[in-house]
Amino acid sequence: MADLQDELHTTGGLDAVPDLFEDEPRAPVSDPDGTQLERARAILTAHPVADGYSGLPWALRHLHWYDLELGESSVDTDVPRLRAGHVGALFWSLHLPEGIVRDRAVGATLEQLDLVKSVVGAHPDGLRLVCTAGQATDARHCGRIAVLLGPAQAAALDDSLGVLRALHSLGLRILTLSGVSWAGETGLTRFGEEVVREMNRLGVLADLSGASTDTVARVLAVSRAPVLFTRSAARALRPHPANLPDDLLAGLGAAKGLCMVPLTPEQTGPSVRAVADHLDHVREVAGPESVGLSGTFDAGTAHPQDLADASRYPHLIAELLHRGWTESHIALLTWGNVQRVLRGADFTARAAQQRRRPSTANIAELDG
Repeated sequence: MADLQDELHTTGGLDAVPDLFEDEPRAPVSDPDGTQLERARAILTAHPVADGYSGLPWALRHLHWYDLELGESSVDTDVPRLRAGHVGALFWSLHLPEGIVRDRAVGATLEQLDLVKSVVGAHPDGLRLVCTAGQATDARHCGRIAVLLGPAQAAALDDSLGVLRALHSLGLRILTLSGVSWAGETGLTRFGEEVVREMNRLGVLADLSGASTDTVARVLAVSRAPVLFTRSAARALRPHPANLPDDLLAGLGAAKGLCMVPLTPEQTGPSVRAVADHLDHVREVAGPESVGLSGTFDAGTAHPQDLADASRYPHLIAELLHRGWTESHIALLTWGNVQRVLRGADFTARAAQQRRRPSTANIAELDG
């Protein structure tokens, strides 16, 4: 490896990936002397980012070769940029392109699970696959970036609770409840409610980004575990269909759920300041314990200026410090709220397993 690195330096091979080795980034406009940026980095060292959505697994399927520990210019995310951005944990999405349904969705999701395990196994110095909040903290203390599996699409269950249990046994921890007959525009069916109860028993979190209003309302009523919106911002600021109205944000805060604000111009606007506006609004309406971050890197979307890849989180935190966010609220935003939700899911699962056996219900008997 040393010989290879020497050869790259002498032949100019690293010129192909200049973004990975650029000079120290400039301070934000609101922080001309860089004071807030340095403070942001110090806070993130103690309270790293738990990023709620990464599309990296599907992006890697299209590469013939990659090395995430050395650096990979073909994607937005690699270990050097994650470390530069002080990312301590990452939810790797198992979402599929449109058109892959039912039994094909099951197989494609399993293939992605297999790919994630292979990728993590090939990068042991940088990544570690985890399932719980405690394991994520352990990985961080060992100098690794924790990888959690999910969200996956509800179609990956193929209307089977047995498939849900199998995916959970393989590490799945988040499921998006939309796009299926039992979690659609009219809300949850009886089978859908049984899916949520079984998710609670297993410790699989419900992701409600993109779910209908009726589905969201019913999941909040049925679930005993906290729920997530892995890619939702404030509809009052930007009328995107996946963004949340204030009444729903308030209800989410009351239920101790988590709204993870995505870094995409489509949902949050074209700048760091626009993203910070959404974080301010969600914190104000839902409360500081119900707001998180979702990079949505490698998901096929554009990103705001100065937030082009996973290394740029300190710029966002510097903007929040400029606006008067306290260190305790930033600690909740970056790490604490995700930890709380993961621990809540584990606690709910342990309690449910004491009183509930694995469900044998099927969609035919419950929904007809």
